[in-house]
Amino acid sequence: MKKTAQKVTHSLHSLFVTSQTKHLHRKTPGQIPGTAVHTGARRVENLSITVHDFDTEHYNIIPIKTIEKSAPYLKSKSKTWIQVQGLHDIERLRAIWNYFELHPLIQEDIVNISQRPKVEYYSDTIFIVLRMITPKKNSEGHVKLQTEQISLVLGKHFVLSFQESDEPVFNPVRKRLELETSRLRKFGLDYLTYALMDTVVDHYFQALDLIGESIENVEEQIIVQPRQQHLQRIHTLRRDMIFLRKSVWSLRDGINSLIRDDSPLISMEVKVFLKDVYDHVVQVIDSIETGREMIYGLFDIYMSGLSNRMNEVMKVLTIIATIFIPLTFIAGIYGMNFEPEVSPFNMPELNWYYGYPLSLLLMALLTGSMLYFFKRKGWI
Repeated sequence: MKKTAQKVTHSLHSLFVTSQTKHLHRKTPGQIPGTAVHTGARRVENLSITVHDFDTEHYNIIPIKTIEKSAPYLKSKSKTWIQVQGLHDIERLRAIWNYFELHPLIQEDIVNISQRPKVEYYSDTIFIVLRMITPKKNSEGHVKLQTEQISLVLGKHFVLSFQESDEPVFNPVRKRLELETSRLRKFGLDYLTYALMDTVVDHYFQALDLIGESIENVEEQIIVQPRQQHLQRIHTLRRDMIFLRKSVWSLRDGINSLIRDDSPLISMEVKVFLKDVYDHVVQVIDSIETGREMIYGLFDIYMSGLSNRMNEVMKVLTIIATIFIPLTFIAGIYGMNFEPEVSPFNMPELNWYYGYPLSLLLMALLTGSMLYFFKRKGWI
């Protein structure tokens, strides 16, 4: 009973707390708004800053130690994307924030990794929070979702990106920047922001594809023979879908605001591309809802499978019990302790030479007749 209660508690707990979102600590209640406190784990050894300087004629990648080294690129006519990897070093981050005069609330949200996806407008910047989800398979072939918070700051002459780890999630964008004919080289920084957001959304489709394969595999296994481990897999898949839904649902409203609201930082030309991202997000949400229904269906299939197995077991036990009822009746009669010399009633079979083998034959005939009857009825 105790073990069952522990399993139920663990299952309920896993629906709300996942391994991807466990924090080392949270911001202390009552602190001043805008207080920057890193609430996540340290996922890189050292914070790194990389400047991506580009225009129609060139694309350069320049690692820098201090943000002041980016001044020549920011002052030039080229476009500048500054990529920051690592959120644990608050002092170095504060130097970046102060250099670009970012609002204190932006600073707080960058390092508070429990933020939901959103888009916020400030006087001269647009702040965007995204949830990058990278699906990976473990040694058992099960899908594990790895996640990190990504923050984008779009300014008039720069784009800042902040991420927790040094995972090369934006390598596709960097490869496109290397092409001279790429739109990224020709369009403005708002198009670069769109490309970064689109890359994050594309990872959702990869996660959904792998989860969909897991759902199909579990369904096939449950139909063959449901086991306790399948119930655990169903709870894991359900937890992943809840986490995906939480990560994507509010992003739809944020992208819609970029399309709907007027901002000098977002051109009408780029809004057309943002509509495409919006459509992708809606498609992801529809797929998530479909996946959730399939997972609920898996639970029904699992319970139906268990019920069918129990019915089969009960049917076999019932048939066995039914067969043994007349056999027990016969054995009970001839197992009574009669003394023919004393009792006024005489059972001639007790002293009959062939009584024992004939009683066994009678039992065998009864058993065979009942099995034949059950077979004719389709019960076995």
